[in-house]
Amino acid sequence: MKIHEYQGKEILAKYNVPVPRGKVAYSVAEAEAIAKELGGSVVVKAQIHAGGRGKGGGVKVAKDANEAAVIAEKILGMTLITHQTGPEGRLVQRLLVEETLPIDKELYLGIVLDRGTGKIIFMASAAGGMDIEEVAAHNPDAILKEVIDPGIGLQPYQARKLAFGIGIPSAAINGAVQAIMALSKCCMEMDANLAEINPFILTKDNKVYALDAKIGFDDNALFRHKDLVELRDVNEEDPLEVEASKFGLNYIKLDGNIACMVNGAGLAMATMDIIQYAGGTPANFLDVGGGASAEQVKNAFRILLGDPAVKAVLINIFGGILRCDTLASGVVAAARDLGISVPIVIRMEGTNVAEGQKILQESGFNFIIADGMKDAAEKVVAAAGGSN
Repeated sequence: MKIHEYQGKEILAKYNVPVPRGKVAYSVAEAEAIAKELGGSVVVKAQIHAGGRGKGGGVKVAKDANEAAVIAEKILGMTLITHQTGPEGRLVQRLLVEETLPIDKELYLGIVLDRGTGKIIFMASAAGGMDIEEVAAHNPDAILKEVIDPGIGLQPYQARKLAFGIGIPSAAINGAVQAIMALSKCCMEMDANLAEINPFILTKDNKVYALDAKIGFDDNALFRHKDLVELRDVNEEDPLEVEASKFGLNYIKLDGNIACMVNGAGLAMATMDIIQYAGGTPANFLDVGGGASAEQVKNAFRILLGDPAVKAVLINIFGGILRCDTLASGVVAAARDLGISVPIVIRMEGTNVAEGQKILQESGFNFIIADGMKDAAEKVVAAAGGSN
């Protein structure tokens, strides 16, 4: 689950990570009032779940409250397009108005799970204010890394090593170390899968601040953090993905035209790969899970067909806990109730496969039955109009 910058800063502040003074605004009047309260120059920042806001025109500095109001009027309600939003962009519905600070250096701090090593990594770099992916691609030595032991957390000596390594002067080292330790504690205690400050700034008077904040949380740990669920902004998520989450379905929209319904994440990945190999392009990742009911299968179909780009559907099920006859009943019910008009290719193996195939054959619908994954992929690509 992602949250907005202002929400991330509120969490960081609770852990004593220094953040600029600021508040969220939902209207031009609120933005102007906050700017007056802060006094002096302020920065007005669009709040969307995407990076690159400044390049897209979503971050502007105002010299006073009057100018802040003018800027707020331009940004609120705009469709902000960045390299992370895609060409469709995101509608800006809220702003963060905060004080400007005398920046001396822009640095980078971030915590991620390194899936290659299976370890939690604290990264720091003197190349702040840039996309960390660009830094990693062109100058990987500029990124310092320390492994966080989940049993004991980041240690002070590691924090000092990072702080000195990115050029923090002696006069600011204590504040930087405190901020680094606090960010690590926040990430571990809140079950974050990403905690990033870019830029992490050093001011001319040797103070440090989180000028930006990006925090993402492990959905599987949200049961331990009921308060975090309230921070979710469904307006920033794909409507079909939001709908799928209501029924316990794992759905991610992609750019293709072949919808996939699969049970199990590994089988889903293999299905998308073989569709690609056969010359097609997946329209989604949809894992109905091992124990899906006929009703869940029906809801899954409804969500798949909510994507107008879908030209054909591939159902690839290995019947274990989810029996093939249960799947077939859900597919037939969906076809009756939803008026499905696109071709449906079905490959089933496992528990009660004969019963499942009988249900499909006697349904009166013209389902395309496949023999194996390769056959299924070739048939669904053909049904969708051929290879791309």
